[in-house]
Amino acid sequence: TCRSLTSVTIPDSVTSIGYRAFFFSGLTSVTIPDSVIYIGAGAFDGCSGLTSATIGNGVISIEKDAFYGCSDLTSITIGNSVTSIGYEAFRDCTSLKNITIPDSVTSIGSWTFHDCTSLTSITIPDSVTSIGEQAFYGCSGLISATIGNGVTSIENGVFRDCTSLTSVTIGNGVTSIEEGVFRYCTSLTSVIIPDSVTYIGSHAFYYCDSLKYN
Repeated sequence: TCRSLTSVTIPDSVTSIGYRAFFFSGLTSVTIPDSVIYIGAGAFDGCSGLTSATIGNGVISIEKDAFYGCSDLTSITIGNSVTSIGYEAFRDCTSLKNITIPDSVTSIGSWTFHDCTSLTSITIPDSVTSIGEQAFYGCSGLISATIGNGVTSIENGVFRDCTSLTSVTIGNGVTSIEEGVFRYCTSLTSVIIPDSVTYIGSHAFYYCDSLKYN
């Protein structure tokens, strides 16, 4: 690990950032140029001092664990060519307050934003067709969420333990709400389930004590 490394300039000649390239380094900020098309698994895993990151418009894929455990990360800009955000990519980014998912993204992996406890709102654009299970599990500061019309299934436990979540908008492309999706969302007061939904899994609204049924 490179704990003493606090800054880095990535030149435009670089096209990929490899597996654990800056694993547990002391970086405080990073700008990834448009020349980079790939961010490997665990590239910035454990960079707990990283406060901001800018991902250039050339990047297509953010792989698993890319920013896992970047606990001081408060802001990140995702370029408009990213199509997939991998498994646990931003897990335990506990200071992350907001994030904009561009319209280029089609898939969000499982556990991607697990325990991003400072995240207050999320909008999933219509371009996204799949959200992995427990993607926002434990985002206890999350107040509102909008799920775009491209998503067909809300997988197991996507919003589980989002105890501050009060408002959810479910897109009209959703056909199934799987097991435990809103489990322990104790502040959820209302949710409109569109006519497109044909299946609601077990415990989907378990312990949603504030929910009012009509």
